Amino acid sequence: MGDDPARLYRLDGVAHIAGVINEEPQRCIRSMRRQQGMRLDDRYVPYLQMAGLYHLARLNDRWFRLDEALVSAFVERWRPETHTFHMPFGECTITLQDVAYQLGLPVDGRYVSGCLSEFHIYIEGGRPAWVWFQELLGVIPPPSQVQKYAVNCSWFQETFGECPEDADDETVRRYARAYIMMLLGTQLFADKSGNRIHIRWLPYVARLEELGTYSWGSAALAWLYRCMCRVANRHVVKLAGPLQLLQSWIFWRFPRFRPAGYEELSWPLASRWSGYNPSGSEKGPRVQMWRLRIDRLQDGEFLWMPYSTPDVLQVVHPEVLEPRHMALWRSVTTLIYFAVIEWHQIDRVLPQFGGVQPPPHPALNIDFLMSKDGRGGDRWFPSTLQKWHLLWDSRQDCVLRFDVVGDPGPSHAFLDWWRQHGKRFLSPETQLGDPRAVPIPLEASQRGPGRVPDMDRPEDVPDRRRN
Repeated sequence: MGDDPARLYRLDGVAHIAGVINEEPQRCIRSMRRQQGMRLDDRYVPYLQMAGLYHLARLNDRWFRLDEALVSAFVERWRPETHTFHMPFGECTITLQDVAYQLGLPVDGRYVSGCLSEFHIYIEGGRPAWVWFQELLGVIPPPSQVQKYAVNCSWFQETFGECPEDADDETVRRYARAYIMMLLGTQLFADKSGNRIHIRWLPYVARLEELGTYSWGSAALAWLYRCMCRVANRHVVKLAGPLQLLQSWIFWRFPRFRPAGYEELSWPLASRWSGYNPSGSEKGPRVQMWRLRIDRLQDGEFLWMPYSTPDVLQVVHPEVLEPRHMALWRSVTTLIYFAVIEWHQIDRVLPQFGGVQPPPHPALNIDFLMSKDGRGGDRWFPSTLQKWHLLWDSRQDCVLRFDVVGDPGPSHAFLDWWRQHGKRFLSPETQLGDPRAVPIPLEASQRGPGRVPDMDRPEDVPDRRRN
């Protein structure tokens, strides 16, 4: 199999975040916030529908609280090299399919990229940042409400909280632009502060009719991946990003971890947990409890295909099931959000799409992309990171084709490989007992060997990391 475990599975990130969680778990996860003070006006709906963001906006009205201890226990299992969670039974991850079902976001479309503020340099018809802001929104925030190129959420809420009843069409468009900027800035692409809206969205809301041509789903997944990678590999103690996606994914994929009493299904699927309010007890012991519960998971306690049941198909919106979107769920390709470039490695989680997982190919080294994130000033990212943008443009050529079986899961060869190379357990042995000696399930042998489909990989980068 030839994989270098030091390259594939560094343990420094796990140790770092585990230490942070043990010491100060309350600092690790930024609480989710509703979009307070900005009502979803019926007059915005046509613009949100055109943008592919209407389901996300509806989800905003049916929110749930974040279980910080549960999310922390999962994040400490995140491996930046593979973009997967390391579990006792193998690897699993959040994919473009999960984004589509959980948040109702479009997957196929143009990458969400460009520049951050120097619009008049890079964009035809663009204006200097604050000139364009005033043209599009009809007002300029006072200096006290601006931090470089970001505006305080409170100012947005106070200024655009409710669209006047007698507003003309242009005024409605301005309020719709503000609502969409707030929706993107707080629900999908929030930073660690959680209270600022960046003006990078001006070129997008300038052309409301074109918003639906972008892949908001892939951009949101890129940002969630990057936020988890930062926490795992850097001295970062706050997790940002679309955390409602992460928590809902956990509840859907791990039935044992679901809260009781939330059986009604609605669209998007994350709305199922509306009103959920986790325990407010001390987080440190709860993190340890969740860590132990994860360590004791066995093969068969993770739902490989939770969206194939009739009750889900009854509520799913048909636009999510368009062939052009569904094909990309199986694409091994780049995920792009401005300077953030991540890798959609579904070849490591074939059972989530009905296949059998063999030992995987070596992980692609993209550490250098993480080191460039946020450095070097404003640039036109489709040029400075051209290779990776071109890979997204050819995404249809990277769709994996493999056999779908009745009993998806890891093969016997994978589980044998996983016991040698995976980081399976994080609890102390005194708490865990010894599940390491549990034999490989018989059904794994009956699944057959599986096969990772052939694919053209981008050029790897020399591995200069310390082993």
